[in-house]
Amino acid sequence: MISQIVTKVAKRQFAHSLKFEDGSSPELPSCTDNNQRLLYIHIPFCEELCPYCSFHRMTFKEPLTRRYFQALRREIRIYHEKGYQFEGIYAGGGTPTVLIDELAETLNLSRELFPIRDISVETNPNHLTENNIDVLRQCGVKRLSVGVQTFNDEMLKKIGRYEKYGSGRDIAERLKYYQGHFHTLNADMIFNFPGQTIQMLEDDLAMILKLNMDQVTFYPLMISDLTRDIMKKTVGHVDFSNEERFYKSIVRRLEKNYDFSSAWCFSRKESLVDEYVVEFEEYAGLGSGAIGYLYGTCYSNTFDIEGYIAALEKGKLPLQASRKFGLHDQMNYDFLMKLFSTKLNIKAMQQKYDGKFLKTMWKEIAAFEIVRAYRYFPPYLHLTPYGRYLWVIMMREFFIAVNNFRDYCRKQAGVM
Repeated sequence: MISQIVTKVAKRQFAHSLKFEDGSSPELPSCTDNNQRLLYIHIPFCEELCPYCSFHRMTFKEPLTRRYFQALRREIRIYHEKGYQFEGIYAGGGTPTVLIDELAETLNLSRELFPIRDISVETNPNHLTENNIDVLRQCGVKRLSVGVQTFNDEMLKKIGRYEKYGSGRDIAERLKYYQGHFHTLNADMIFNFPGQTIQMLEDDLAMILKLNMDQVTFYPLMISDLTRDIMKKTVGHVDFSNEERFYKSIVRRLEKNYDFSSAWCFSRKESLVDEYVVEFEEYAGLGSGAIGYLYGTCYSNTFDIEGYIAALEKGKLPLQASRKFGLHDQMNYDFLMKLFSTKLNIKAMQQKYDGKFLKTMWKEIAAFEIVRAYRYFPPYLHLTPYGRYLWVIMMREFFIAVNNFRDYCRKQAGVM
């Protein structure tokens, strides 16, 4: 009952918070401080379009992709000219490694312009090759996140990944071979696929433990309304009735060997995580369809790839929409993201918001205290085991709201 209430309230709240302002003309302000932020770069090209994916992506075409990377580097230079500093890079997609030479040039440019300390890159199993690994290491990549999703061959076939990316055994062998080449090798997994059984999940967990992965991120299935319809036709009906049971199995099997980097990311060592929104209070979103959060404003680039390239060829930023968060929205955002990392520093939040955090957020804090979502050990609120699952629900609904926004933007840009 509580999880259903949290789902309903979170869905309504995030749909409101991510309703961007119609007719807005977003502008990127010049940077006026020395704060270190994260640089997110989005590469929206994939060799295969998976039916469960709600991210901004399209089928890979080399000429267009090379033009895109050239535009992306122009965008990076504009942020440098506006005075922004970045200490971390997260390259997501899509498949950032689809043209390894273009990615390398882009990462190296960023390292020349900014004091980059950490670089995380997403990839697919078929891109785990000697050449790609060497190039990524030379570019300073410390964390490589591999989209595995599952090791179950039947499920890989259902979601359209078996033919292109190989069998579960093939993927496991690649992961084993490239362990130790980076500070962190992460396996991206998904649970709660239609038709997935608890035994399938247990087998996936057994393989993760056998491989002794540095890090594993177990996402619940998070799909937009549009993708839900596609999934129903291709994979099956999506529901959340088994989600909590699946999540408890994941925690039970992994918590003995891993620490919680977030409610759904398990790590053996200190490392970047996929949810960079947890580790960085502000981040710039570069690339078509990228979303950023700077100076209390959430903004999005255009989802029209040709429009994105054309704007940057004219020296203009390809911004499409924005929403200025009010003070309560900003506090809600911090409350969600900080606790997703499993703990929230109340003292730090009070300092950040001039002593207004507790006065403003007392209802939200009290509501989750009543259901025993966390315990207070000054100065931190620490999520309880049940609280971690509630935060999985809320982050699932947050990303579903983001994915619905992406669908809306693609429709507006005529690129559905």
